[in-house]
Amino acid sequence: MKPLFHPALADITVEGIMHALSDPVRAAIYAELADAADALTCSTFLTVRDRDIPKSTLSQHFKTLRDAGLILSERQGVEMKSISRCKEIETRFPGLIPAIMGAHKIQLMGKKKAAARRKPAGT
Repeated sequence: MKPLFHPALADITVEGIMHALSDPVRAAIYAELADAADALTCSTFLTVRDRDIPKSTLSQHFKTLRDAGLILSERQGVEMKSISRCKEIETRFPGLIPAIMGAHKIQLMGKKKAAARRKPAGT
């Protein structure tokens, strides 16, 4: 089995982080990983934002997050467990991840409010 690639902290770039988080599904996955106390399995994310995500697509999302240096992943049997590298990245780019995650939460709240306004009364 091919070993997983995890970039060294010095090799993590702002551009790589921004690219990885530019996809709404990856941003949602990373937000959940960043808030989790422990590593989560990939199967936790088979549904993201009420959308089913095919396993092959999910694997690509995790690879992109890993290649950007945002997560550490480890194979455990047939499962893959991942955890965020927020604390490490904070030492390299202070304030970057909290700012992105804060903006992500604000954006989600705005979308939820907009959806609530569109919902017909009585539903």
